Amino acid sequence: MEAVQELFLQAVRASLENKKTDWETELETEQWLALFQMAEIHNVLPLIYDAVYSCPAARKTEGDFFTPVKRRTLQMVMMQTQKTSEFLRLYEKLKEAGVRPCVVKGIICRNIYPNPDYRISGDEDILIPAEQFPLCHETMLSCGMTLSEPEMDINEAYEVPYGKMGSPIYIELHKSLFPPDSQAYGDLNRFFEGVTERLMEVQVQGSQLCTMEHTDHLFYLICHAFKHFLHSGFGLRQVCDIVLYANTYGDQIDWERIVENCREIRAERFTAALFKIGEKYLCFDADKACYPAVWRELDVDESAMLSDLLDSGVYGGANMSRKHSSNITLNAVSAQKQGKKAGNHVLKTVFPSAKALEGRFPYLKEHPYLLPVAWSSRLIHYQKELQQTSGNDAAESIRIGNQRIELMKQYGIIE
Repeated sequence: MEAVQELFLQAVRASLENKKTDWETELETEQWLALFQMAEIHNVLPLIYDAVYSCPAARKTEGDFFTPVKRRTLQMVMMQTQKTSEFLRLYEKLKEAGVRPCVVKGIICRNIYPNPDYRISGDEDILIPAEQFPLCHETMLSCGMTLSEPEMDINEAYEVPYGKMGSPIYIELHKSLFPPDSQAYGDLNRFFEGVTERLMEVQVQGSQLCTMEHTDHLFYLICHAFKHFLHSGFGLRQVCDIVLYANTYGDQIDWERIVENCREIRAERFTAALFKIGEKYLCFDADKACYPAVWRELDVDESAMLSDLLDSGVYGGANMSRKHSSNITLNAVSAQKQGKKAGNHVLKTVFPSAKALEGRFPYLKEHPYLLPVAWSSRLIHYQKELQQTSGNDAAESIRIGNQRIELMKQYGIIE
């Protein structure tokens, strides 16, 4: 592990424990820059800055080096505070209209951080029964929300995104938690059937929010990290969410059900490695969380996963090469789900099936014979990305994809 990565983990842990780092040794300017760059990539800059700005090493730094970082941190926190306030007002409007919104991730996770608005959320996720979508959609529009993708077929989509003119609020409205047509992980929805019938309430800043009961929610956080792991990675922030959730609600969680579910989706070693990272480098307390003995005793090496998630950034978005590598890994997982031997992942990445491209090219649903046209469109778009975006290299995508396939084999996700 690189020195800056070690510092990054120390700072994140200090923040989760509501402490400050005690670094004495002076850091080079390049090290501070690398630390804050990593914080940006993982979308945890406020957590990092709050933990390090007053340590002895920071006080030894000359000039106003920390001023732009402080300014950026304050901007992020203020914007998050605004988004939280607007979301709570919108939530009340939805309830008044008769919608039964179930809030997941985001604000629920922020609520268990020492400083909630230091944990930045890009959006808020709401799950509703599918039959309530028309009412929810009309209520969202009446509150000034607009469709972020106006061309989307909102009746067919499992997830509909909304924004608001002049506001940073962004909502993803779910009819199901995972895309049902995903060959790689669409079947995860079966674990959450009837979830909106077994909700609980959590108080956030004076508002009572409906959310999933604790076993469902923790398993969903694991599944959400697992989903992104199958794509291009999930970053450290999701580990923080899971660790804090387990620490806070562990004695109310049916761990036996979570273990069985993880075994069923071939995520047992993945999850055990995730919690091992939390215990060794963050603030996971296995005893406080009532963590199951079967995972404590599981011999799993977490180092490869830690290296991958540190490189990935939040949701695997560190660079475009890594993002594009997800096509290779998803093809490998999909092949196994269908009982097929994984073939040429690179070829399938360049020339995917009509079914795999329907979301991006809706015309393929009724006209699958136009698949070559869709292939051409993708290649042209990808070529433009290569020209316009740094960190976007086809050969590097292939290298990362193949490397991550080996990683999935190591954790028993694929054979």
